[in-house]
Amino acid sequence: MLLSSLEDQALVKLYIRGNEKAFEILVNRHKDRVYRFICSKIHDRDLALDYFQDTFVKVVTTMKSGSYNEEGKFLPWVLRIAHNHIIDNFRRTKKIRLLSETRSGNEEYSVFNRLSTNELNALEQQCKKELEGQVLEFMELLPENQRTILYMRIFQDLSFKEIAEDEGISINTALGRMRYALINLRKLMEKNGVVTEI
Repeated sequence: MLLSSLEDQALVKLYIRGNEKAFEILVNRHKDRVYRFICSKIHDRDLALDYFQDTFVKVVTTMKSGSYNEEGKFLPWVLRIAHNHIIDNFRRTKKIRLLSETRSGNEEYSVFNRLSTNELNALEQQCKKELEGQVLEFMELLPENQRTILYMRIFQDLSFKEIAEDEGISINTALGRMRYALINLRKLMEKNGVVTEI
């Protein structure tokens, strides 16, 4: 039987046992879908290629360590790794943008305002950096569906239409999750005594 005719899970098992050709087939089978997925998230083809390569390095590392246990769901698992890698990188670079609920065109749910670095003295820059770090920590405490919407809005600067399409939900659902995420984030910050310009 040709390797290329095997299902993903069979190829995964062969690769884990040392068959490198099986992994090559898996990559060739899914590389376009994974790359398009990454491009849809970051809109930068050169950077997307870096993320693509990093994703498959993580895939290899996980499979070789014996940690893969997705039971035939190889592609969704790879896409989750890619998505998590993108989010982790944005989190590390702390690219905080203005958070707002834009349903009405008002910024009534703003969490904090982005300030130009050259307008801040050293103390203000330090305070802003600390605030951004705290906001990221609080975002991790939100329900996953709310946190995902926030990341897509803040770090990827996606419209609610794009978010809805990517997540397979309606625009109203995306808006609702954004609203609740911001309300919950604000509550967490107030509870912990974090002063913002909300």
